[in-house]
Amino acid sequence: MNVHEAKTHLSRLLQQVEAGQDVVIARAGVPIARMVPCRGAAGGIAPPGVLSGAISVSDDFDAPLDDLFVSNRFPVH
Repeated sequence: MNVHEAKTHLSRLLQQVEAGQDVVIARAGVPIARMVPCRGAAGGIAPPGVLSGAISVSDDFDAPLDDLFVSNRFPVH
């Protein structure tokens, strides 16, 4: 479909895209753009609890980390 037709029939093209079709728009017979359905972007913010059971936190998640930074390779004198 050329640019002029696309501008004239934008509503119809959007209906086709919503139905799952890809629409290619051309200028002088050369494809320059593709309209495709948006997947997953229109959902907005996920509702609270959507990840319930998918994430777990260890009982010691807030334990001190001091021992992680002590190195036995380079003893301090």
